[in-house]
Amino acid sequence: MTPTTSPTDPLPTVADSWARIDAWLSEHAPLSRARLRPPAPPEAIADAEERLGLTFHPELVASLRCHDGVELEDSAPVFGLYGPFAGVSGIVENTLFLRSVGEDVEDDHPDDDDDDDDAHELNAFWRHEWLLITHGISWDAQDGLFLTCRAGEDHGRLGRYFDEDAPSFSAWASLRAALSVFADSLEQRLPVGGRVPLAPDGALIWEDATRTVKAAPVSPLALAADTPEPDPEPARPEPEPPRSGTYVTMGPGASRPPEPPQPDLVFAEGVTAEELLRRAGVVQRETVRTRSHAHAERSAASPWAASRPLVRAGCCGDWGFLAQSAGAPQLTRPEVLRGLSRDTRVVAVAKRGPEVRLTVYDQGLPYADGAQDRLVSSPREDYVRLPDGREFQSLGVDPWPGSTAAYTDFLAGLRGGFGIDFDLGRALIDRLPSGLVLPVLDDLPEWSLGPCTEVRQFALGELVDSTPPPRLRAAMAAQLRRLAAETGLDTFSEVTAVLASLDRGETAEFTEGSALDLRMRTLVAEAEAARPATEPSWRRSRDAPELLFTIEDFQAWQLRADAADTLRRFLELPVPVAAASVLHRRLSEDWRGELAEDLAPR
Repeated sequence: MTPTTSPTDPLPTVADSWARIDAWLSEHAPLSRARLRPPAPPEAIADAEERLGLTFHPELVASLRCHDGVELEDSAPVFGLYGPFAGVSGIVENTLFLRSVGEDVEDDHPDDDDDDDDAHELNAFWRHEWLLITHGISWDAQDGLFLTCRAGEDHGRLGRYFDEDAPSFSAWASLRAALSVFADSLEQRLPVGGRVPLAPDGALIWEDATRTVKAAPVSPLALAADTPEPDPEPARPEPEPPRSGTYVTMGPGASRPPEPPQPDLVFAEGVTAEELLRRAGVVQRETVRTRSHAHAERSAASPWAASRPLVRAGCCGDWGFLAQSAGAPQLTRPEVLRGLSRDTRVVAVAKRGPEVRLTVYDQGLPYADGAQDRLVSSPREDYVRLPDGREFQSLGVDPWPGSTAAYTDFLAGLRGGFGIDFDLGRALIDRLPSGLVLPVLDDLPEWSLGPCTEVRQFALGELVDSTPPPRLRAAMAAQLRRLAAETGLDTFSEVTAVLASLDRGETAEFTEGSALDLRMRTLVAEAEAARPATEPSWRRSRDAPELLFTIEDFQAWQLRADAADTLRRFLELPVPVAAASVLHRRLSEDWRGELAEDLAPR
């Protein structure tokens, strides 16, 4: 957070900051104020110093002489994501535990005159001179703020410990500075770690600060529409696979020839190629053209595709088929297989590294509880360990020959098992009708379909039990409109039309293939296409084109897609269940007050 005092202004003392914190809690959060413990006795501090074998920093002593931590119960006051301040017993217990965990880790602390002031904080799991002075977000020794009690220039410096990452020093030079920030944050509602303090119902909580969403994010799909599709490359003869692998030491320069094409395949009985493209989600007819397998792979990896899957369709006897060789797997998703198997039977074959799976759907459902499904898993075979213990990788060989063989066997067995006469080699070479897929929406996960009693430290279950259903529905519809406004979802006519009907108390329906469904799917595709902006530049290929969108664009599209998912939940699920998603995704830190307004009788 930004300091509220000038660098030339002296910091308030530890006691002054605690007095300000006490005063604010007494006025706004008396339940949390009641959880602050009285001052620690001097003899308790002295005993802790003896047990830990070090002298507490004077600022820590001053803090403990104001409050010996907090009572770890509901409503306990916490310092943002750093948790509640620990008392003497908590400091001793947590520090001894962390010392025991890290006692086998070599301590390579540099001398005090080391030129790199900040390098050494990452070189240890836990140091003897560190004291964990807050309990962390989980109220245990998994994370929290630590104070350095070793003499030297880092004496009294605050750091952040997190058990899934290396410890690091914080932006606060001292406990005195951190307590000053705590007091400023309470009095002026300033963020700490992206969260602001609130006191609903007399208890201190920390809420995510209101997010600013880019109003007009760059559309990757619009950029893709203005980008030409790559032309097909001239056919090249396939290289002969090596008869035996060459063993070389694994390293950054190691490479091997590409594996043989093994596209995901779905066969549908009595369905034409054109109909299969439609059922698969090819809704932009301008992307439909004939492509070979190699052309489809090249196009799917280009900016023209904008991360959308590309599928090809053809026929073999009485069966139509779809093939996908690049992009996020699409054809084997349950949501897609249900649509492809509507009024017919489909057989899907897909290879994922070591696994090959054959799946059958009939009339929109998995066939006979998976009676005809098959799965083969192959061990990896391109690593070799020599008798002396050295490990090598064999280049130019298939890492999973078992699954490759199973893929071929599955295709060969299609004729006898289902009457499908399919020639993979021909399907790879032939120029087949193909197009970009606008992926169907994911199924709502089972874990999110039940009632939720609490969301963002708000008692949703109590609200549901005490509010008449019509008023609850109207309030949540109003909250949904607020969410649409703050994310920019209400800039789309398909959404505003539905929100207007909800405002009128009408019941709107969500149907697959509707204008609203296509809009929601487009928003998901926009977010996925913008996702590369979140990756560090070193992960991108040197030959990759420059991104014309930013992480702010991705965040805007993702927030709109999330809000659209919440609207879908409101239309498909009971209001008490959908309410959890509505409140969870609100962006305003003032959503509680706005909810109170929406619940007020009209």
